[in-house]
Amino acid sequence: MEPSLTEKPEAVNGHHPNFNDTPNGQINTNYSSAYTISSGANLVTTSGISEEDEETERGNWQGRLDFLLSCIGFAVGLGNVWRFPYLCYRNGGGAFLIPYVVFLAFAGLPLFFMELALGQYASLGPTAVWKMSPIFKGLGYGMIIISALVCIYYNVIIAYALFYLFASFTSELPWTRCGNEWNTELCVDTFGNDSQLNLTAGRKTPSAEYWDRRVLDVSSGIDNIGSVRWELALTLLLAWVIVFLCLIKGIKSSGKVVYFTATFPYVMLIILMFRGATLPGSLEGVKFYIIPDFARLGDARVWGDAAVQIFYSLGPAWGGLITMSSYNKFKNNCYRDAIIVSVVNCGTSVFAGFVIFSVIGFMAHYTGVPVGNVTDSGPGLAFVAYPEGLAKMPGAPFWSICFFFMLLTLGLDSQFVLLETIISAMVDEFPKVLTPIKMWVTLAACIVMYLLGLPIVTQGGIYIFTLIDWYSAGQSIMIIGLCEALCISYVYGQTRFLSDIQTMIGFRPNWYWRICWYLLTPLVIVGIIIFTSIQHTPVKYQDVAYPWWAEMMGWMMAAVSVLMIPLWAVIKIIQFHRKYEIHDFVHLMRLVSSPTEDWGPAMKRHRMEDPSITEPIQQDVVKLHFNFENASINPSLNASMTTMSSVQLESNF
Repeated sequence: MEPSLTEKPEAVNGHHPNFNDTPNGQINTNYSSAYTISSGANLVTTSGISEEDEETERGNWQGRLDFLLSCIGFAVGLGNVWRFPYLCYRNGGGAFLIPYVVFLAFAGLPLFFMELALGQYASLGPTAVWKMSPIFKGLGYGMIIISALVCIYYNVIIAYALFYLFASFTSELPWTRCGNEWNTELCVDTFGNDSQLNLTAGRKTPSAEYWDRRVLDVSSGIDNIGSVRWELALTLLLAWVIVFLCLIKGIKSSGKVVYFTATFPYVMLIILMFRGATLPGSLEGVKFYIIPDFARLGDARVWGDAAVQIFYSLGPAWGGLITMSSYNKFKNNCYRDAIIVSVVNCGTSVFAGFVIFSVIGFMAHYTGVPVGNVTDSGPGLAFVAYPEGLAKMPGAPFWSICFFFMLLTLGLDSQFVLLETIISAMVDEFPKVLTPIKMWVTLAACIVMYLLGLPIVTQGGIYIFTLIDWYSAGQSIMIIGLCEALCISYVYGQTRFLSDIQTMIGFRPNWYWRICWYLLTPLVIVGIIIFTSIQHTPVKYQDVAYPWWAEMMGWMMAAVSVLMIPLWAVIKIIQFHRKYEIHDFVHLMRLVSSPTEDWGPAMKRHRMEDPSITEPIQQDVVKLHFNFENASINPSLNASMTTMSSVQLESNF
């Protein structure tokens, strides 16, 4: 039904129709003074809305802590435990915190807040949210591809943790001594100072051989995949079952699970810290970790490592932050949440370093090996070095169970968000079809991801694991983050974005955020891209080099996500050209770069609060304008509405 006009509204600069939530997009002609036209042709709210802030169709977090803990769980992951401490000791100990905090302030935190605000404002996932500027829709698909690649191999890490967790339920940990069926003549029991000579002579610890020969049964290279390790295949299956059960009802179920999975690691870290502090040699390990070497601040690599770590740790440009915040209630204070999560994440990284290096120091003391020769990063720290230290503790099985259960919960939080990012993107693209069957979509995704992960649990799977980890989320994630920052600040417009944030939280971010978004953050990301390009080395696992075709596969993984940006830009240009039959290229580019008519908050009453939203009203006004020619309408009304429409159309460009 077309809207009917029964009386004349006020003039353009006076009162206007109250566009309330009415069926089928009709216009309520009960006029009020709730909205006025400002000098910038934007709607300004002059009356508050007291209705319940709830988006019922897509759903919201049931409590504020659901979102906050999910964000903390996503940001605080395995990298906080096995990467940050290693980088800290390698780059000047406590001095590393200086560049780390600098890049947190000027790159990590601004991007983190930007994505939280973007997702919360539109209540859309990482693909649909680019209604704000359709030409950048490829950014969303790039995020999904990266999240999918990481999702496949990240659950394999959880499978490793489950394997070690089950193996810890014994009276003596199986990697405590040599003499097992998987050990070789190179294995040496790490007792006393004699082990220093043996280890430096090419020998291996029991934990190293347990990892290489019992868990992985590693082959000679990526060109020798071998057979599936059935025990790892079963633990991987269990990992996917756990993920599915926790996401079976989407955020309604995962939002409750994180109350345990996001908090339990802190309980374990505190317990392990006190246990480590009582071990002999722990103080030497802690000193090795925190004593600052300020001379290292002159090394560009130190600053580069800090920038990369901040970028990976907080998780911008993965799509996860946009996804989680899209389920927030519209008035949630995402400004406060961004600061809380960023501080907690960085604090956890520093705290985890004390836990790790207290045990590393104990292990160095026990074996007579320097601390620098014991420590490692990545899986080598979590599944070789730290377990070796655990095996030497009194009551080793108990501490091993605690540690690997902590790794399990750390990994699950991040995995929940990675998978929910993919599912939400699919559902947002086809809401009418997929929303009613979202549970089955989740199940199908878990099955497909499990099957794709099976090659990683073969004898040569660790080489595939390393290849994906090396290339899937390297420079590509930074390029996507750079394009995202440029799109919001320069194409969508910083002024408009600040207005969107003000509508949600009641105030505009100050000059610090504006300078970062407009200048500093893009410059920092460009610097990171240049640094990582210069420092790039070919992929290898331990001392095994990869063949040329494996390197090409890695670069293809890195390129496919970035190529989504120009690909979808071309697709959108063609679509808009055919839809609007615009032949002027400049006009076409302006149109395809501008927000679509349905861009904005999910609920109409929130759209009416935002002075930057003109498209929905523009749509109604244009509809009325075309009806004027075929109806007998007061000429003054026609002139008034036409003037309003013209001003709003011009404001979009």
